Amino acid sequence: MIKKLRFITSIILGVAFLKIGIDHFLDPEWFEPIVPGILGFPRFWVLASGAVEIIIGIMLIFPMTQKIGGKSCAILLIILYWANLNMWINDIPIGGQSFEGKWHLLRLFIQLLLISIALFIGEIIPRRDDSDEDIALIV
Repeated sequence: MIKKLRFITSIILGVAFLKIGIDHFLDPEWFEPIVPGILGFPRFWVLASGAVEIIIGIMLIFPMTQKIGGKSCAILLIILYWANLNMWINDIPIGGQSFEGKWHLLRLFIQLLLISIALFIGEIIPRRDDSDEDIALIV
């Protein structure tokens, strides 16, 4: 049951990452405002992150790379949250729209949920103890 759920979840997340990654190339201007200024060259970072999202999306779709894709996805989500935090702290509009604090809190919750899902796909959580068939969450 868990393997099937992991497989289905991986396909769904993979397709979402493919779409978002492609969007980075189709409309890079939409993403550029939230690139932290210290990095410079926002277009480069938008395109680079889009390329990585496409690669991870593909990894999540194919069964033989889903586990590493899940782990990679979790790492990428942690790194990319910097842009969302930049948008929140500096009240940067995206797509011509500014967001209230409650939207940013919801975005943080969604990001944490996505990281958890990616870790589930990467078989980090829940984790099986080889000596026991019960599934225990790592805390």
